[in-house]
Amino acid sequence: MALTRYNGMQENMPNTFSAMLDRFFNESVNSRGLSSFTPHVDACETERGYEIEAALPGVKKEDISIDFQEGRLTITGERRFEKKEENRRFHMLETQYGSFSRTFYLPDNVNPDNISAEFRDGILLVRVPKDEKKTMKRQINIASAETREVKPEKKKEKALSENGASK
Repeated sequence: MALTRYNGMQENMPNTFSAMLDRFFNESVNSRGLSSFTPHVDACETERGYEIEAALPGVKKEDISIDFQEGRLTITGERRFEKKEENRRFHMLETQYGSFSRTFYLPDNVNPDNISAEFRDGILLVRVPKDEKKTMKRQINIASAETREVKPEKKKEKALSENGASK
């Protein structure tokens, strides 16, 4: 299986160990604000296809979009922060809010025309079936040089002389 996770962080990775430590200690978890939300995802392969489950608590179905293009399945959406009361003062806010995008590279043996998705109890389940024609096992016969059919040569047509008469 060649299901590869793509989260867009490859461009933002520090080049050195020292830069990674600086970034780790300078960026606190609370400094993320309300703009990033990374849903947890479980992905598995079955005989018939691939299943991707994304935990999206508090996200509405209308705020989710699923696209498939050039072997990439992308799930995007937004978990909105809604103020319920005006005079609330938070002392702790650990729940993540904001827009999200998760992309998965799928192998060539999938059937994009039959991808299905359902959203129930905050869990998005995306089913990507395998293309049976591409996954079916086939026996290939091996031909040897002696058993290969030799195509008979075509009979040479009579050569015509310059004036059109037969030679």
